[in-house]
Amino acid sequence: MKAVISVIGKDSVGIIAKVSAACAENGVNILDISQTVLQDYFTMIMITDISAIKVNFTDFVDIMDRLGHSCGLEIHAMHEDIFNSMHHI
Repeated sequence: MKAVISVIGKDSVGIIAKVSAACAENGVNILDISQTVLQDYFTMIMITDISAIKVNFTDFVDIMDRLGHSCGLEIHAMHEDIFNSMHHI
């Protein structure tokens, strides 16, 4: 199973490290990552493998949301099935 994690916010040192650490702590493996800085804004999207996740996925979504709020970022974790359904006509 896969999940998509998006991160948007003001650029600062350590964003990738913090998000990656939270993934690792919860058994979420990063498969692919794309990030860029547009002027002063950081944007990142990650494709992750959640087959070995250590917590309930809804709890992981909350963990990432809280991490985002503590860092002044918007972090959204979405199950691949939901992401695909939202982008399929």
